Amino acid sequence: MQSQILPSRAALVDRIALQFEYGQNLIVLLGTSGLGKSYLLETFITDKYNDFNKAFVQVGAQMTDVQLMTQLLEQSFNAPLIDHNLSLSQNYYQLAKQQQCGACLWVIDGGRHLSEELIAELELLSKSAPNVLYIMIASQSKLPFKEAVNIHLEPLNLVESKQLMGWYFTALPYDEDPVFKTFLVEAQGNPSLLLAWQPSEQVADIIVKDKVSWRLQLLTLLLIIMLLIIGVVYKADMTQWWKNANRQSDEQVLTTAITTEQAIQNKQQPVKSPTLFTSPQPITKEPTTDERAHNDVPAIVGSLTEPSTLTEQEKPAPPPVEEEAISVPEVVKQQSQIIKIPSNWYLEQPEDNFVIQLLAVTQQQVGNEFIAEHKLESITNTYQTKRNGKIWWVVTTGSFANLNEAKQALQALPAGVRKNKPFYKKISKIKQEIARVDQ
Repeated sequence: MQSQILPSRAALVDRIALQFEYGQNLIVLLGTSGLGKSYLLETFITDKYNDFNKAFVQVGAQMTDVQLMTQLLEQSFNAPLIDHNLSLSQNYYQLAKQQQCGACLWVIDGGRHLSEELIAELELLSKSAPNVLYIMIASQSKLPFKEAVNIHLEPLNLVESKQLMGWYFTALPYDEDPVFKTFLVEAQGNPSLLLAWQPSEQVADIIVKDKVSWRLQLLTLLLIIMLLIIGVVYKADMTQWWKNANRQSDEQVLTTAITTEQAIQNKQQPVKSPTLFTSPQPITKEPTTDERAHNDVPAIVGSLTEPSTLTEQEKPAPPPVEEEAISVPEVVKQQSQIIKIPSNWYLEQPEDNFVIQLLAVTQQQVGNEFIAEHKLESITNTYQTKRNGKIWWVVTTGSFANLNEAKQALQALPAGVRKNKPFYKKISKIKQEIARVDQ
């Protein structure tokens, strides 16, 4: 007996055997590709009619009628002498007269490759064979038999689909996983598609659809244009300010030099006092005003450094405050820092703990808006991972010792968050995803 068979398939095997016992000698099993017709035929011929002479033949596109006839007769009779000039039924009648072969069971897989002559021969033998002969044929489409019983092989339901996958895969995702649930629905109970599941590539990521992405891009473009305009205006204002400052500085230097010259002249004037004798004074050339202003550099520098020497009107105006140029980048910077990336927090958690994945996005701004909208800053953690060459921001909540605690916490989340279908994930899986960033 084969190792494993689903309950619905086992019931179908019993139904086919019951049809033979009721006197129907020719049965055609119909079903689309991948439903497991070959597996069911092998199960039937292995489990049923153990005292029969059994023949199992897989018909291909390259197999001829003579080859098929030869295989059927050689598996039913003991060293038969087959005349290739005779038909299948004629050879069968002659061999049945020569030796007693007993009851026979013929199982043919690939009925769509049968020719019309062989179909007629098989139907003739099922009616007039000299001994008991059961014929079972599997085909993807209906065959031109006149009195055969057609039994349809139905797809698996969801329960048996998961049961079949559980036999071949050691660890399947939870039922709440949206990707796994969608895979089961799209497979439509086809065993061939179900067994094509690839756990390493099927990753459940809830991606919030960015319905306003074009608006966000437009806003970003406008912000860049505004910053450029502010930069150009600021540069023009600064150029004008420096020109005004230099002109005022030149006027201030000239005014200060004239004031200093006058002070020096007043200081050097002789004090008139009564004297009896006056001695001749040496004639010295007094420096001109321009020479004094040019040569008395320390006095000029001192006068420039003293704030008392400048009036309010002579002081250069302060540069304009760059509030607009600074405020916009600061806002963007503060918004981009809403999502923190404390990957070390996950590395410190036990690998058997669970978290609830709320969000996985490739645009950090979308994650910022999601957390701010639902006020999740105090209960969420975030890590980065790499998939298909892109950096992803994944937002999770909690660290739960078992799945029951995680399920209770999931029910307590806001309705707007549960609408995105969050699911559970192990810390061990998250540590593997964090390690991808360094690869």
